[in-house]
Amino acid sequence: MSLSVLLNGANGRMGKAIQSIAEEHACKIKYPIDVGDNPNEGIKNCDVVIDFSLRDGTLQIAELAQSFEKPIVIGTTGHTKDERKLIEEISNNVPMVWAGNFSTGVNLLFFLTQQVAKVLGPESDFDPEIVEMHHRFKKDAPSGTADRLLEIILQSRNSSEQEISHGRQGIPGERKPNEVGSHALRGGDIVGEHTVLFAGMGERIELTHRATDRIIFAIGALKAANWVVSKQPGLYSMQDVLGLTA
Repeated sequence: MSLSVLLNGANGRMGKAIQSIAEEHACKIKYPIDVGDNPNEGIKNCDVVIDFSLRDGTLQIAELAQSFEKPIVIGTTGHTKDERKLIEEISNNVPMVWAGNFSTGVNLLFFLTQQVAKVLGPESDFDPEIVEMHHRFKKDAPSGTADRLLEIILQSRNSSEQEISHGRQGIPGERKPNEVGSHALRGGDIVGEHTVLFAGMGERIELTHRATDRIIFAIGALKAANWVVSKQPGLYSMQDVLGLTA
């Protein structure tokens, strides 16, 4: 039996990708909505909500999901800390999967980065840098995936966001011991590319994931939708969906 899905952001690139394969993954996009549409009818009758809208639309649809006790999958990124906190609090009442990236490969990249970062901490004299590339239409930077990679590295070093260097210009001086570099490239139709670099003296390790078709994200979102409907209220990641633990 297929899940009945309310898809917020149905007219976007990800929304269209999800609709193109939904029925192959036991889902029926019964209520596709976008900016200006009324979600009230759909929210009452759906089994699960998937949100790939805009930053400004996520809180509203999450609050509506909470009101009707509907599980929700969120792939929208670019929220402020305050916005994210408000949205995350909703997971106290409904099951929520929120991921910056729904690709199986990217979530394996998260897992591998956690493992490498444990070994190559600040005492190792390896310098971490993250480079991400996306299409010219992407509005936020760093990407949600890059944000998660930065978070993983900072946690491994017991460091704060103040240690992140978002690009460099002028004469910034020598690299600081606890610095974590973050670089966002935008152009053309690049679906998504993320590289985590650990540079040492005389050697370096690079972990790279390249996406060539956004259908991989759609597959992951639908997998998350099927998974979350049977869960208790809480905030879950795609690593939870895939059973990846550090």
